[in-house]
Amino acid sequence: MFNEREFEAQLVRKGLKKYELAEKLGMTYTSLYRKIKTGHFTREEISKIIKLLEINDPVPIFFAEELAQDERGNA
Repeated sequence: MFNEREFEAQLVRKGLKKYELAEKLGMTYTSLYRKIKTGHFTREEISKIIKLLEINDPVPIFFAEELAQDERGNA
């Protein structure tokens, strides 16, 4: 599951606004907003976001629930 809070924190750390990130990703602000709310990013989008925001560990942001489930043995 997508961790919106951690994603927002990373944006703040990088000093980017959502509309700026949307432009860099080649999408509208509305499209980015929708993806943030649903957590449905493509692999290519995730890869671009990791590079743009200089994310060292994407797991807590993009795969939070999956990680928690795996640790409980509920894959």
